[in-house]
Amino acid sequence: MRALLVVNPAATTTSARTRDVLIHALASEMKLEVVTTEYRGHARDLGRDAADSDDIDLVVALGGDGTVNEVVNGLLHDGPDPDRRPGLAVVPGGSTNVFARALGLPNDPVEATGALLDALREARERTVGLGLAAGTPGTADEAVPSRWFTFNAGLGFDAGVVGRVEQHRERGRKSTHALYVRQAMRQFFGEAHRRRGTITIERPDAEPVTDLVLSLVCNTAPWTYLGNRPVYASPKASFDTGLDVLGLSRLSTASVARYVTQLLTSSPERGPQGKHAVSLHDLDHFTLHSKVPLPLQMDGDHLGLRTSVTFTGVRRALRVIV
Repeated sequence: MRALLVVNPAATTTSARTRDVLIHALASEMKLEVVTTEYRGHARDLGRDAADSDDIDLVVALGGDGTVNEVVNGLLHDGPDPDRRPGLAVVPGGSTNVFARALGLPNDPVEATGALLDALREARERTVGLGLAAGTPGTADEAVPSRWFTFNAGLGFDAGVVGRVEQHRERGRKSTHALYVRQAMRQFFGEAHRRRGTITIERPDAEPVTDLVLSLVCNTAPWTYLGNRPVYASPKASFDTGLDVLGLSRLSTASVARYVTQLLTSSPERGPQGKHAVSLHDLDHFTLHSKVPLPLQMDGDHLGLRTSVTFTGVRRALRVIV
């Protein structure tokens, strides 16, 4: 097997020595080419080159969810074709690693590498569904390029939190759960539309859902992790179905306290509920419109402001080694 290993040298939980050990272990089982990313978007370019190559069977992403997202967008630059495109394997190296953990991989990169090698020897793989987001035709955002996401996307409040965290990381701050909590509090108190939202969900053959403050699109569950605690915003979300949406129409102090408590105690059987919560399951196609520009995030990457985004749940989009 010929494989390309895409290494993010800034991965927060792997040292240079650990990466050398992992590379040696992988190279013992396959013909391995190793490339270290040098700029934002480099992993996407490498994934695209691998997809267009005739001799790459597998792309291994060593990094966090951002690295994985870039590789996936490169592999699928010309659309999904799991039977012909290279497969994907993930060695978690970020602070959260939602996609890798949702696939059932250990969060420790050394243990995950061992699990990956076992999966290759036993020819274990699955084909997962992914989300695709694009600018909505006929709107100011129609020219925005489409982009794939592996586990979630969000328009509004949560994307604002992600943007605040990214600003701090660009200043040299380390991504920690405490940093996310602080920025979530600042986003909450600075949220201009928390009592009456500006977001509308439009679906074919269904009444629109209006006045949402938060709209979280989930492709799998858990949505994220707090340390080792999984958080289920949309417990029914799965790589084998369409997309799920959790929407909140009010973010008062009392409602936030209630929903935060529900998230912290969420489980595969129960997620956030209440008169200001909307849960939609297994959607293949829908659009989020906002009356004002709002921040958009995908897989934890802040993508700027948008007023309209169309989402598609694409089943059997990518072959993954697990």
